[in-house]
Amino acid sequence: MPDKLHKTKGIVLRTVKYGETSLIVTIFTELFGVQAYLVNGVRASTKKGAGKANLFQPSALLEMVVYHSELKQLQRIKEFRWGFLYQHILTDVRKNAVAVYMVELLTKCIRQPEPHPELFQFAEDAFMHLDESNAMIAANLPLYFALHLPVFFGFRMQDNFSSSRTFLDLQEGSFATDNPSHLHYLEGKQAEVTSQLLKAQRPAELEQIKLHHDFRRGLLAAYETYYALHLQDFGKMRTLPVLREILG
Repeated sequence: MPDKLHKTKGIVLRTVKYGETSLIVTIFTELFGVQAYLVNGVRASTKKGAGKANLFQPSALLEMVVYHSELKQLQRIKEFRWGFLYQHILTDVRKNAVAVYMVELLTKCIRQPEPHPELFQFAEDAFMHLDESNAMIAANLPLYFALHLPVFFGFRMQDNFSSSRTFLDLQEGSFATDNPSHLHYLEGKQAEVTSQLLKAQRPAELEQIKLHHDFRRGLLAAYETYYALHLQDFGKMRTLPVLREILG
């Protein structure tokens, strides 16, 4: 029985060259979650192959017709095209650094190949906003993305910040009245800004949160610690040093 054909949207996470002209592409799909696809001939210099490999850059948003079988680890794509044509992400150095950071965070969090439509919608929306955003929103978007992503993986940070609860305990994922007995916490402006970022419902609201790039770097490091405390084998973010440099 042949594999069934399905229409689905996808976000490209990773691309590896395969053979002379092909790619193996890891894609977070709306219908099936994370899947690996063998895409033949897209690196060929023929008229048919020219420029096709561009569509498989990390963070690309695609519309696809795919063959799917639960029994196969490597699926096939019948048709693919841009789902949303970026104007800036693939060419603007800063926006690209933010996009690849978001891709890495997403990749580290998604462990199972099961569908997750709400997560897909959140991620797709964030990438589209990043492409269209001004410099202030783009610079704050990694913070927003890092804080709102845990909602989909069961370790959401509780926004119970108040004038008396000013310590953000990264182990507990909530604000406390006293500084914790361990080292993993934020206080002062770092805690307050984290609360503001947690309150933001849409990326557009990030324009109101004006931060210095050194301050952003400190928060990004703290949020990396938060993930490492709550996700087993999270490790270090490879894209973070680049992002820190570029946001400077």
